[in-house]
Amino acid sequence: MRRFAFFAPLAAVTLVAGAAAAQSPDVSVVLGPDLIEKADELGERDLLQQADQLAVTVERALAREQALPGATISLVLVDIRPNRPTLAQLAAQPGLDGMRSKSIGGATIEGEVTLADGTRYPVRYDWYSSSLAEVRGFTTWQDASHAFDRFARRLATGRLAG
Repeated sequence: MRRFAFFAPLAAVTLVAGAAAAQSPDVSVVLGPDLIEKADELGERDLLQQADQLAVTVERALAREQALPGATISLVLVDIRPNRPTLAQLAAQPGLDGMRSKSIGGATIEGEVTLADGTRYPVRYDWYSSSLAEVRGFTTWQDASHAFDRFARRLATGRLAG
């Protein structure tokens, strides 16, 4: 009797968790054509990692808010600018310093959200630091990560529409 009482709630929790996972939004990110042209300059590896990071950031924000269940979110990373030189930039321009060379960073994101009922709406967001004084942190993609976080929070809380 106790075994049945123990396993029944566990089965119910597993069923609910499985249903919730099935409802998770599908997020995809591709690089925009202008950004693909910059792949040699910025580094293809870096760009692909940033596209993956955007997808993960959006997925986490949507999961945290339990937002847009069953939606399909197709995003385009239109532009991205690093705060510090990328490895490709350092290799191409030996005069750059990985720590002391800095620039205004950020990102532009566009795309479309298709809700579970088929309703579609465009999304667009960009954020860039406005001066070198605003550049925070010591990572290459600090401002781009900040832009991703802001975009994801706004999307997950329904404050972002094209």
